[in-house]
Amino acid sequence: MLQRLFAAVALLLLNVNVSAQEIDKTDPYKMMKQVSQATFNRLAADQALIQKNPEHLKVVVEEELMPYINDKYAALKLLGTNLKGAKREDVGEFITAFRAYLVTSYAQVLTQYTDQKVVFGPEPPLDDTKRITSIKVDIIDSPRPNIKLEFKLRKEKDGEWQAFDMVAEGISLLSSKQSEWNGKIRQEGVLAVAKELEQLAAQPIRFEVKN
Repeated sequence: MLQRLFAAVALLLLNVNVSAQEIDKTDPYKMMKQVSQATFNRLAADQALIQKNPEHLKVVVEEELMPYINDKYAALKLLGTNLKGAKREDVGEFITAFRAYLVTSYAQVLTQYTDQKVVFGPEPPLDDTKRITSIKVDIIDSPRPNIKLEFKLRKEKDGEWQAFDMVAEGISLLSSKQSEWNGKIRQEGVLAVAKELEQLAAQPIRFEVKN
């Protein structure tokens, strides 16, 4: 289920003809669509490199997706109450490891992209007093059931928006990972989970063999 959710994030960010310089971070709805198209264009342009070296997908993720994801805020939100008493340097390593984990996870699922259809929901009204908004998306992945998603974005102090969480069928990705790692963090500490994330992030990108 988690792999499919990661795939859904990647697919969302693949479906909107713009260059990175044209992406408008002040409008969350427009930004998500523009990032999608920019990433799709990059994948098409770099396909020969990707087929020769799947690790190049990490470069694509770093350059096309990560500038629009607030990985630091997501990591701190994931740690939640575990921040209390944690060493600053351990938290810093966790944030770095979590970001690398996201890059590898997104790069791996991009190997599964086969032109699935992405349908954005209605554009949400923006309220200047609110710093959090949601964008609804349907991933049409026939013959499997459609995936209904809701992406959470946060407005930064400079007025620009960044994504930080995804909710699928009412389940938050951050909350699910928090539940998965919370026990180990309490028992072994933030640094232990950071080390585990580093190992996961170091795994090579491979194309799955299709039957």
